[in-house]
Amino acid sequence: MTASSRKSSQPSPVAQSLPLWQLLTGCAQAVSAVQQGQSLNDALAARPAAERPGVQALSFAVLRRLGTAQALRAILVPKKPAPWVDGLLLSALALACGTEYSEHTLVDQTVEAAKRKARQASGLVNAVLRRFLRERQALMAEIESDPVAHFNHPQWWISRLKHDWPEQWQALLQANQEAAPMALRVNARRTTPQAYMSRLEDAGLPAWLDPATGGIVLKHAAPVSRLPGFDDGDVSVQDLSAQRAASLLLQACQFPPTTPGSTRPRVLDACAAPGGKTAHLLELTELDVTALDTDPKRLARVHDTLDRLGLQAHAIAADASRPDAWWDGQPYDAILLDAPCSASGIVRRHPDVRWLRRESDITALARTQDTILDALWPLLKPGGHLLYCTCSLFKEEGQQRVDAFLQRCPQAKALSAPGHLLPVVEYDEPAGPDSGDGFFYALFTKI
Repeated sequence: MTASSRKSSQPSPVAQSLPLWQLLTGCAQAVSAVQQGQSLNDALAARPAAERPGVQALSFAVLRRLGTAQALRAILVPKKPAPWVDGLLLSALALACGTEYSEHTLVDQTVEAAKRKARQASGLVNAVLRRFLRERQALMAEIESDPVAHFNHPQWWISRLKHDWPEQWQALLQANQEAAPMALRVNARRTTPQAYMSRLEDAGLPAWLDPATGGIVLKHAAPVSRLPGFDDGDVSVQDLSAQRAASLLLQACQFPPTTPGSTRPRVLDACAAPGGKTAHLLELTELDVTALDTDPKRLARVHDTLDRLGLQAHAIAADASRPDAWWDGQPYDAILLDAPCSASGIVRRHPDVRWLRRESDITALARTQDTILDALWPLLKPGGHLLYCTCSLFKEEGQQRVDAFLQRCPQAKALSAPGHLLPVVEYDEPAGPDSGDGFFYALFTKI
């Protein structure tokens, strides 16, 4: 049974400054919202600002053990309680399987939360938690054979990973139980990774340099306010796997250096929000970039990112699958398509994703990916390059999409690309045991 992982979210200093019952109240609401199909980000946004860091820390720990907690609650309370009470019980049972709090403190504060929010249920909550503590060993043994309780992922997710990655599936499921590292991308227009490493050392932020990407991984996550030069645009937060995109595309394109008055290469970043890849492209060379995203609110984040970094791009709120509504008719030298996907590769950062997705979503997303690829391909110049990527572990959103696209498009030629990147690589010390998110990359040129 998966217990508290070595890097699972611990209560933050803010969390420790608020009474636990208050944070449990918010956590129960967030867990209940996720079970009803709402994203954790939206659920947290509904909480008072002072509560969010602490509620998020608890919610992450609970969602990483939700399968275990659901199995226990089903035994202890066969008739499912009202949503918030169920969320509170699940939260307490999940935390009781970890090491965040002492048993006495957890029971006392959970019952206090129940008394303040749903007094009529406080007796039930107290009885359930005390029974679990008395019968813990027998109850855990009873659910040991349940894969969902053991791996804390839906059964369809487990089965799909087992099919796609027969040798790595258990390691992938375990990796999702870990907190993802905080990785940084240094702005090449302003400094170098080596120089920035010195600034981090001076700031008391130990880190290591990833040789594959030039990205920097912090030993301990830190607020961006502590990152030297963040407000000035010297550095950005971006996962190591995501940092590969801009370099892969530009290395394939081999654009000549621009001179004063020369035309800059036209590049389309489709599905661009929140703008990390758009910014990385512009940091590396002079380009005429169009950043496209269907959601105007998410597109605003692209503007914020570029403004902080002192960069410029054409930002368009539009549907990538319908270029007739936004394309100016001039072909692009390169296209970066970070397609909508299941996000199964970033569950370390978003533990709610596994509980929000349904198996039917994968087939629907694959159709969307095909549609966007087919719509954007005609916009690419002959000899141009298109980089397709998803933050997914599932082959239906990766290699299978490439194989299908090559069958449909005889003009497309596949070039060397990383393919599926799995978040299970371990580096030798002193670098540390972290890798980038799960990702997929495919590179095409138009013959």
